[in-house]
Amino acid sequence: MGEYGAIGDVVTGGLLARAVEPSAGETSGEGHTHEKNCLNCGARLTGAFCSACGQKAHVHRSVRAFFQDFIQGVFNFEGKVWRTLPMLAWRPGEMTRRYIAGERARFISPVALYLFTVFAMFAVLNLTGALGSNNAGDGYRGGLKKDIVADQAALQKLLAARNAAVAAGKPVGDIDRKIGQETQSIAESAKMLGPTVLATEQGNDSIPRWIRPFVEKAMENPELVSMKVQDSISKYSWLLIPLSLPFMWLLFPLRRRYNSYDHAVFVTYSLSFMMMLAIVGGVLVAVGLPGLASILFFVPPIHMYRHLKQSYELGRFSAIMRTMALLTFAFIAAGLFLTATVAIGAM
Repeated sequence: MGEYGAIGDVVTGGLLARAVEPSAGETSGEGHTHEKNCLNCGARLTGAFCSACGQKAHVHRSVRAFFQDFIQGVFNFEGKVWRTLPMLAWRPGEMTRRYIAGERARFISPVALYLFTVFAMFAVLNLTGALGSNNAGDGYRGGLKKDIVADQAALQKLLAARNAAVAAGKPVGDIDRKIGQETQSIAESAKMLGPTVLATEQGNDSIPRWIRPFVEKAMENPELVSMKVQDSISKYSWLLIPLSLPFMWLLFPLRRRYNSYDHAVFVTYSLSFMMMLAIVGGVLVAVGLPGLASILFFVPPIHMYRHLKQSYELGRFSAIMRTMALLTFAFIAAGLFLTATVAIGAM
């Protein structure tokens, strides 16, 4: 069922992206102007599209047309994807400046791209197993049980060795010490199998009171909590944008030519690229290339530097310093976001 859920995430992401990504400004050879007035707003038609609202002049009413629109909306993005993704990878700042300047029809809008990449990232990472299997809880408990079995086998050998030593009249102090260690290890592993050990036995003083309910739930049903947290992160991923904006203001406190809209476009495109990078990393790990995936760790600072330098027309030194600050801010914003979404998911 995990595969179907992942595919559903992609479809949902595409539909949401299509909902906020208009096709106005694109030309198409499909459809004929059979109506004299727009069926949507009633404006006089002068071409294949309404000059007032952008809707196609002729609305196809067939199952084939329905699925054509569906496939276009989910997978095609009206061809804009082939102009947006290469520029986002190699010339992100130029694309950001051009979009802010008004070239909206040529590129996928930041929000549409962000929505799609969020759902695509979770879909791909779930399909590749990068977020853990659906039996994460069973795997955790199964590992503890294997440890207990191994410790019990070692304990039996030690007991047999002790009996042999006693029969031979040899000292058993060292063996008794090892027996005590194995016994303690078995007891600790057995406690870890309990649903609330961290909250009730080991962490009454060390674990903050507000997080104890979450720890109890996580120990009782790790799989369910993991799914709820992932769902919360997916649903509230948009929080990353407003959380990041104050840090962008701090980067440019005296540059009034850049306003909140400019920063929002920059942040949204940057986050979209990072999520696509996570998708690539998940695929590389899935095909058995974890070493190559680890190299991607060095890509975000380089991309941030190029994106900042081009978007805000910075000098090299200024871009480097702001990139270092932005990396720090990114970790802070990510921490705030994860704290908020984990808390929501634990409810």
